[in-house]
Amino acid sequence: MSNNSGKLFEEFAPVSYERWKEKTIADIKGADFDKRMVWKPIDGFSVEPLYRLEDLAPVSYLDVLPGQFPYTRGTKKTSNDWYIRQNISVTNPSQANKKALDVLQKGITSIGFEIEDTNSYTAQDVAALLENIDLTAIETCFVIGRGKTGFLKLFVAYVKSKGYDTEKIEGSINSDYIGNFVKKGAFCYDSQEVCENNISELIAIAKALPKFRVCEVHADYISNAGGSITQELACAMAMGAEYLTIATGKGIDAGTFAPKMKFNFAVTSSYFMEIAKFRAAKLLWAKIVEAYNPKCDCNEICSCEEELGSCGCCSDKICSCAGKINIHAITSTWNKTLYDSYVNMLRTQTEAMSAALGGVDSLTVLPFNYVYEDPTDFSERIARNQQSLLKDECHFDAIVDPAAGSYYIEQLTDKIAETSWNLFLQIQDKGGFIEAFKAGFIQDFVKATATAHNKNIATRRENVLGVNQFPNFTESITDEVCECVFKPEIEKSDKAIAEPLAMYRGAQAFEALRYKTDVYAKSNTRPKVFMLTIGNLTFRKARAQFACNFFACAGFEVIDNNGFASIDEGVKAAKDAGAHIIVICSSDEEYAEIAVPIFEKLQDKIVVVAGAPACTDDLVANGIKNFISVKSNVLETLQSYQSMLGI
Repeated sequence: MSNNSGKLFEEFAPVSYERWKEKTIADIKGADFDKRMVWKPIDGFSVEPLYRLEDLAPVSYLDVLPGQFPYTRGTKKTSNDWYIRQNISVTNPSQANKKALDVLQKGITSIGFEIEDTNSYTAQDVAALLENIDLTAIETCFVIGRGKTGFLKLFVAYVKSKGYDTEKIEGSINSDYIGNFVKKGAFCYDSQEVCENNISELIAIAKALPKFRVCEVHADYISNAGGSITQELACAMAMGAEYLTIATGKGIDAGTFAPKMKFNFAVTSSYFMEIAKFRAAKLLWAKIVEAYNPKCDCNEICSCEEELGSCGCCSDKICSCAGKINIHAITSTWNKTLYDSYVNMLRTQTEAMSAALGGVDSLTVLPFNYVYEDPTDFSERIARNQQSLLKDECHFDAIVDPAAGSYYIEQLTDKIAETSWNLFLQIQDKGGFIEAFKAGFIQDFVKATATAHNKNIATRRENVLGVNQFPNFTESITDEVCECVFKPEIEKSDKAIAEPLAMYRGAQAFEALRYKTDVYAKSNTRPKVFMLTIGNLTFRKARAQFACNFFACAGFEVIDNNGFASIDEGVKAAKDAGAHIIVICSSDEEYAEIAVPIFEKLQDKIVVVAGAPACTDDLVANGIKNFISVKSNVLETLQSYQSMLGI
């Protein structure tokens, strides 16, 4: 009879981390473990290739359940549902209403009405905008340029006139003067005090709507300016704390103000890091709000919808559940592209997955063509369906905090929280977010990270698919494109008292490079790059593939070849093709014999050697100046070839 207890691995001795590391080093043939296996993201900490249960011992918040303070496992208890949001630009209230009713039938559960100026709006305009929309069934958000206060009064009056249960009205209005300061370097109304008073007034107006939020934090501006995940999170916490400090200074209790706030985060393609970021955000914000001693004015029912005291959130009249963060995620614009733009669908899909698994409250998936043209019916439909797919087919809304217990994600959550908190404290030491921004402290670290990103993209340490890696060889832009697409977006006010952040995309420099070639090709022959493949089959094919991808990033026409039997055959074929640039593709050993003879036969062409052979110095001594390799700065190298060709 077997004595096996049924536990699958009980007969196997535990394997220590050291044993795993020894085995890994053997598999990588003695290479440096830290350099080869340890990932060091731009945020400054190290990520090990392997985590074990004992690595979680120092983490203090693992014993909480979803819906329990400090909410690392989420603010929701029974599901992971989120609002699917789509913004609608409003020029005519009735037309916007028609579109809203249409998209609500197609899976949208949150509408964001974008209105430039509502100062002239009347009760009839609000009624026309919201006609036949059940406000208790969706989230209703307003993104307004001017006239927020008057519009909110009209909205509250409309809700009451329709007899809605005000407890069921969820939504927000985008009052965020700190965000305006970040983008323009100046406060709205040209006065911080006026802005502060405006939010206080909005709080008073929205008191009738307990679940309607009137103060927003736009941390996504940090990400879309090139900042890192931890910088975005630290700035979010600093901006949120600034609002709380100002509100409590005006006599508004944190228990009243914090539930009226909404945090907007960008979500990038760093899949696991983004999941961890949202979990860390919940933890940090809960701790920050707790420090303001929010009073519990929930009476018999707590804001977490349970009997006061039974939920464990509120005790001694301190409302811990006031620290439940409300997160709206927006797919990042920083990593989106103009060229090969359908790849943006892949980016937004993984980003939407990260946001959903991270437990956001609402999510906007921007259409794939958002960065360069007005979205079409097709692109909007795809964006909607990307979220519907996650709910209806993947059931991401069914499980609360599915990342819980993953040693890797729990460690990432802890590292991101710690790194963000340390930066948050530095911002606080500068006097808070506004003072730190006035002093340029925020701009300095965001610009430093953006510069690092730019360098990594230029050298392909960060890949932007379809732009600096694996471009579509046959794609070209024939229509005229506004040059603004290739430049950072700066909204600096004439009355700026600080340098605003510039919103930009990491692909812009490469896109400008390629578009320059496309424009040149309209009235000239598109530059041709010829692969003179010769010698060792393995090396010539690998280097030709590398060189084709390299030069196609500039929009050059690339001509690959199977291989030539002799130098003369290859040279003749290059001349017959009318090539402007000839790339010699062979092995390091063969370069010493063939590169110089080829160069001498093609003196009127630009001759490039693919690779960094040991004989480089000898080749340079014989006049060969052009080399490309994995160590090349792709952007600068291609810009130099454009210059040589007179583009």
